[in-house]
Amino acid sequence: MRTVTDEAVGFLTDLLRIDTSNPGDGTGPGEREAAEYVAERLHDAGLDPVYLESAPRRGNVVVRIPGLDPALPALLVHGHLDVVPADASEWSLPPFAGEHREGSVWGRGAVDMKDMDAMMLALVRAWAREGRTPRRDLVFAWMADEEAGSALGSRYLVRHHRELFDGCAEAISEVGGFSVPVGPQRRLYLIETAQKGLHWLRLVAEGRPGHGSMLHTDNAVAELAGAVARIAAHRWPLVLTPTTRAFLTEAAEAFNIPFDPDSPDPAQVLECLGPLARLVDASFRHTANPTRLSAGYKTNVVPGRAMAEIDGRFLPGLEDDFERTLAELAGPRVRLETIERDEAVTAPFDTTLVAAMATALASEDEGARAVPYCLSAGTDNMAFATLGINGYGFVPRRLPPGLDFSALFHGIDERIPLASLDFGVRVLDKLLTQY
Repeated sequence: MRTVTDEAVGFLTDLLRIDTSNPGDGTGPGEREAAEYVAERLHDAGLDPVYLESAPRRGNVVVRIPGLDPALPALLVHGHLDVVPADASEWSLPPFAGEHREGSVWGRGAVDMKDMDAMMLALVRAWAREGRTPRRDLVFAWMADEEAGSALGSRYLVRHHRELFDGCAEAISEVGGFSVPVGPQRRLYLIETAQKGLHWLRLVAEGRPGHGSMLHTDNAVAELAGAVARIAAHRWPLVLTPTTRAFLTEAAEAFNIPFDPDSPDPAQVLECLGPLARLVDASFRHTANPTRLSAGYKTNVVPGRAMAEIDGRFLPGLEDDFERTLAELAGPRVRLETIERDEAVTAPFDTTLVAAMATALASEDEGARAVPYCLSAGTDNMAFATLGINGYGFVPRRLPPGLDFSALFHGIDERIPLASLDFGVRVLDKLLTQY
């Protein structure tokens, strides 16, 4: 597998050097160059990928690898090629140089998620080169626009080219499969089996406009400010879903921490997770964070309208509770408008696919223990869920002690250890060919 890993490292380095920043306003360079890079290397391996542009320079690539048993449901393996922007002045190394240092490959997208893109590409080429065939059909997709809502990536493909995913029952993609140390010889590997729903909202307050020097009891800015303050200060209660309850039960047992199912307290488990607790903490409650404010055009003019935007994330099965509470906090004089909305998604943990993940992990790490968890954000799995595809977060990475992995997502000095990449190639090869 060293040759495959070396090829994956080379692909990752090249992809990191292709700037696919996606600011979300259409001004980025787009994914075309990266998508063409992937498609060309698939062609070189004798494969016949489909290249699709949803808009100028917004490239997507899909290829199907036929399996030995066409009666088995197909598995979708997908990644996104776009990345969030990076300010080079904040980084220790240039974010789009793909430099190798301290045993890692550095660059924007190294963990989110061009490392998976590179592993997918290297494995598909290796199978073609060696004449290996997986048990079931595998559909690989490298897509655009995940960092800005996926309208030009997975959502476009689902809407206009759903036939590419015929027969797919399950999918694997980002933000799962990473290790959490329990002790010198044991590690939890968090498998993402659920994602909170998304509801981005615009709060709108209207009042009587007028001169700033006069008395104003009907002030839109004041009304909006009160609503924003109440929402920001609200302490959402702890609610355990089946996924988060299973996670706490498994993690508490692994860390030898008492867990009372009748009075659950995730605090002790979160303390054991170290920095990775940031990825898990928000999965136990709704969140609603004010992110934007807009009102007025001059200091001495009271505006007749004021607006704020809220990034809302709700727990699976509890959207009605979330929206009812938000409306109460906003108050009767503030209107709530939907900007974007996505259903929460949940996939079962007790499946043959998850069992195969656990087996593949254990083949490379005898101390591996797979546990489910809920992601507080969303991925392209949300789009594929509309096709009835159960999505999982599984990019296998055995992480070195001391690495603040959660801080690398959208953070500065993003990097992936070469040893983690090698581990991922080995685990994915076993999973995808044997499942």
